Amino acid sequence: MDKDKEQIITPGLYLVATPIGNMDDITQRALTILKKSNIILCEDTRRSGKLLSYFQITNKLLSCHKFNEKKITNLAIDLIRKKKIVSLISDAGTPTISDPGLILVNKCAEENLNVYPIL
Repeated sequence: MDKDKEQIITPGLYLVATPIGNMDDITQRALTILKKSNIILCEDTRRSGKLLSYFQITNKLLSCHKFNEKKITNLAIDLIRKKKIVSLISDAGTPTISDPGLILVNKCAEENLNVYPIL
């Protein structure tokens, strides 16, 4: 049986670390979360699209950057409240350190919504 199909993923926000340099440095757990996500938020859909394409992940990808972060935060919060799985990735590394997403993480904390770091 496929390991991805066995795992039940709890709804919430997943902060998924992405490879810096070598695509194969991504963890199996990160791939599982991305495959099961209802929506994946990213800095740049072109760059993140290459990563997802490499791993044959076709989930909806939505840009989240400093110009639309507040609007995207509201959308993501609504999805999480509806028991959906929302992932946030950056172009490389762990999201929110110097990338968009901090507003979303803070809003989830304020509303006591689940946030999971995935390395």
